[in-house]
Amino acid sequence: MSDTRPEAPPAGPPAPVRAALGATRGQRFALLGGLLAVAWVALQLFASVLLPFVVSAGIAYFLDPLATRLTRLGVPRGVAALLLVVALIACGLLFALLLYPLILAQFGILIARLPVYVEALRAFAGLVIVRLQERLGPEFVDEKLRDLVSGEAGAMLSFVGGALSRVIGGGFALFNVLTLVVVTPVVGFYLLRDWPRVISRIDGWLPRRYAGVLRAQAYEVDRILSAWLRGQAMCCIALALFYSMALSAVGLDLGLIVGMSAGVLSFIPYVGTISGALTSILLAFAQFPTWTGVAMVCGVFVVGQLLEGYVIYPRFLGDRVELHAVWVIFALFAGGAAFGFLGVLLAVPVTAIIGVLCRFWLRRYLVSPLYLDPPNQQGTGL
Repeated sequence: MSDTRPEAPPAGPPAPVRAALGATRGQRFALLGGLLAVAWVALQLFASVLLPFVVSAGIAYFLDPLATRLTRLGVPRGVAALLLVVALIACGLLFALLLYPLILAQFGILIARLPVYVEALRAFAGLVIVRLQERLGPEFVDEKLRDLVSGEAGAMLSFVGGALSRVIGGGFALFNVLTLVVVTPVVGFYLLRDWPRVISRIDGWLPRRYAGVLRAQAYEVDRILSAWLRGQAMCCIALALFYSMALSAVGLDLGLIVGMSAGVLSFIPYVGTISGALTSILLAFAQFPTWTGVAMVCGVFVVGQLLEGYVIYPRFLGDRVELHAVWVIFALFAGGAAFGFLGVLLAVPVTAIIGVLCRFWLRRYLVSPLYLDPPNQQGTGL
């Protein structure tokens, strides 16, 4: 054992000087406000170029537990990061090779059958108007109104079909191929490789006085966010597989694309199931000549709701997630309205941070004199 002793730390400034160097409350608020202002200005200025970097950070955060496990098994961190990123790229290519042609074929069926759907919708709207005219009388529903409703119903469906065809033809034009195919994996690899170092560096920047409190809140955010992101991803995959296979099995022509869309959109509470069910039922009315097909499609979503509520969500999410469905929906829509797709990606992390901070401040408030002070004994209560 070496006799070399570590050098004694240099003596700090005298006590009066240290007291004078203490940060004031105004300085702390100024620092916090400055950081928030810089973050807001950066989002406003660079929102158009931040998408690949935010996606890369999400990839690194999502894959960090796997990289840590590989590192504990003796694999160097850089090699583990490279293997995981390559595996992710391979999964993406496999998806493109296997499912992308099927999805395009499904959209082709939709566009080809769109005139049939338009005519079916027009006939249905006309039938509804005729029945209303029979019940309410011609003075309430005249011939012009019937023609107007029938024509507008067809025009609305034609507009939806044209929008879908434009999205199919130019969907990949929304993303820069260079950033998504090249920049995102490269940045994701470097972030995943250096993730422990980045976290350690940020931890070293924390103000010493509040470092313990900030670490505790960061751990709480990480616990909630990781449970939601990884659990929700598994739920979306499971629901997408179930709905796409079940709807295809009952014979719905567009079952694959509708089922996958319903599963993917299920990360927005209730939106995926409701939109998928309504779309599937309308398509079933247009495709099947009898009520049997419509009943089978409804049965698929009833079974899907039972699996989602009693098997999938308890298995992958459980009680670990403290994000209420209403707040998630509001955050996603607010983020999308403020910053587009980038805001949607940042909505849940920001909501998790705000939720943790609100619960922390609420706990502090419930043990503070502001809450515990007894009421005024003079009866005024003020």
